[in-house]
Amino acid sequence: MLVLMDRDGVLNVDRADYVKEPAELELLPGAAEAVTRFNRAGWPVVVVTNQSAVGRGLVTSEMLERIHQHLRAVLARSAAWLDDIIVCTDPPWSAGPRRKPAPGMLGEALARYRVEPGHAMMIGDALRDLEAATAAGCRRVLVRTGQGRTTEAAGLPPYVLPVAVYEDLVEAADRLLEAPR
Repeated sequence: MLVLMDRDGVLNVDRADYVKEPAELELLPGAAEAVTRFNRAGWPVVVVTNQSAVGRGLVTSEMLERIHQHLRAVLARSAAWLDDIIVCTDPPWSAGPRRKPAPGMLGEALARYRVEPGHAMMIGDALRDLEAATAAGCRRVLVRTGQGRTTEAAGLPPYVLPVAVYEDLVEAADRLLEAPR
């Protein structure tokens, strides 16, 4: 199973003012351990993330790379790793086919890991994550961290269903790893 996940609100605290430097990246409780569990199960873990702060001119590409190096280092303290980080830096007003809710980044991950969409899941906290997963043909998982509670409370549109909903990445790992494949 290929695990695709959003970054902000799933792995780390979703800041309204964006993560602009490594020190601002704060992992959510248990997130590193959940990634470790996916790693130990042999499931590749790929972050697919819109990072419009670059397209908005708030963060340079080099700083984003430093933020992701820091993320990898923090995860490594829990023996966790990301197999890949796929980023779209388009701002919303100039969105291309890679920016979620478009499925471009998910398609890249599926091709890179040679996985059929039915053998991949997208874990996100926003409707755009679920829409991208739907368009790519992947299983959909919503966590209530980040924007997840708001997304759930607004009601999930029928076209993204079914969606598995979990409290956080820890519960998602618990349930998904125990489920029959």
